Amino acid sequence: MSQFTVQPLLDTGTVRVRDVVCGGECRHGSDEECTAATHLVFPYRGVFVRHVGRNDAVAEANQLLFFNEAEPYQVSHPIEGGDACLDLVIEDGQLRELAPKDQLRSGGTLAFRRQRRRIDPRAQALVALLRHSLSRKVAETLEAETLALTLVRRSLGERTSHVAGASPGRQKLVDRAKLVLSSDLSRRWTLAGIAVEVGVSPVYLTQVFQQVEAMPLYRYHLRLRLARALDLLGRYDNLTTLGMDLGFSSHSHFSAAFKQVYGRTPAEFQRSIRSR
Repeated sequence: MSQFTVQPLLDTGTVRVRDVVCGGECRHGSDEECTAATHLVFPYRGVFVRHVGRNDAVAEANQLLFFNEAEPYQVSHPIEGGDACLDLVIEDGQLRELAPKDQLRSGGTLAFRRQRRRIDPRAQALVALLRHSLSRKVAETLEAETLALTLVRRSLGERTSHVAGASPGRQKLVDRAKLVLSSDLSRRWTLAGIAVEVGVSPVYLTQVFQQVEAMPLYRYHLRLRLARALDLLGRYDNLTTLGMDLGFSSHSHFSAAFKQVYGRTPAEFQRSIRSR
């Protein structure tokens, strides 16, 4: 489709990695389509909604999406700006070895039971490291394969990822809140402002979000902003400007938040992707 730009980054037989950018023209739902293999899709910029039957999943930088082989789906972009994702296909035998059995459907075809899992900050950092290293052509094949498998293992781990468990109504409420947050990452949202957009009280919103995502709303929003920083670190020379563009009050605030989540300052992470 013309709205997609696909950049192949790695293909070894064991692992295939692509950088997929979508312009987001399909605001209200694309034509139904399916994939020829099971894809693990890591959004790192923007947001979209994936529809599988009556089950919807908001795809943003805190999530891993599973596109099961031959499973029909549609995509919509309720927020302007499109999206960008790191797309991984792991050889079936290797993926079966990596994936916990309770996450897979029974039967001969490899398919995941759920549409998505929430990944942790370390997995987000691995997405950025893998993408930057391959796009800059500074990662050797063996290193890139190892990074990709490590990313998948961590993203599927019971202790390093989370699957939301909630009634459909509560999940839809949380998904609406995610779309509100994603609509303007640099805005200094208030609980009241988000609650008005979602249509519930601030107290109810915080309670339901915590129950569904096992994480406070403010921390989820912070993770989205810092994931955007991971995406942009390769483009910015002035990190103070980057922090301000993402709504942080100062460089020290940005740097401290980044280090607390990823274990390194933005400058240290930037040097690591530029000097490899």
